[in-house]
Amino acid sequence: MKFKDCGNTALGIYPVVDRAYKLKPLYEIGITTAQLRVKDMSGDVLENEVIEAIQISEAYNARFFLNDFWELGIKHKTYGIHLGQEDIQEADVEAIFDAGIRLGISTHTTNEIQIAMAFEPSYLAIGPIFETNSKKMVYNPVGIEDLKRWAIDVAYPIVAIGGINIDNIKEVALTKAANGIAMISDVLEEGEVSKERTTALMRAFEKYAG
Repeated sequence: MKFKDCGNTALGIYPVVDRAYKLKPLYEIGITTAQLRVKDMSGDVLENEVIEAIQISEAYNARFFLNDFWELGIKHKTYGIHLGQEDIQEADVEAIFDAGIRLGISTHTTNEIQIAMAFEPSYLAIGPIFETNSKKMVYNPVGIEDLKRWAIDVAYPIVAIGGINIDNIKEVALTKAANGIAMISDVLEEGEVSKERTTALMRAFEKYAG
């Protein structure tokens, strides 16, 4: 079982947003990969949000990953699904594969990387690279050196995540280990998408990761 890849272009700056409408301004400035991670919706409201996110993403031919809600992802034929370590044990991974949907998996340790690679995913997310405030820290920061070391044994594109911002993105990009860099807070300003901040991050990634 080997999941489809994400094409030849780097995943690049990979925003993770909590609402579908935030995807449009990101795609307008050239973001090609994004994720919807919703924690405060359920039922029809959640499903409608997922449908909207998929429609917006398809209009821009973007690589859209839905976090967690794999059943909805299959139902509405999303481009990709992203799962955490616990989710991957509970989800019907075979059903995701059979639907032709791409799969990204979160990892935080070398052991989790081995578990994830057994699924032959479309990409692995590794983090947190640095300390972060957007999620309660359960794992110690990976750091630049371990990112480089761990990447040697990873046969799939890597998305670096956690505490990465305009001040330290250069360090991450220069490792050449990350095919993409996931961003939560640094693409936002007062909770809304900042095209200016996001463009600066995109330019930095292209400059140092190329």
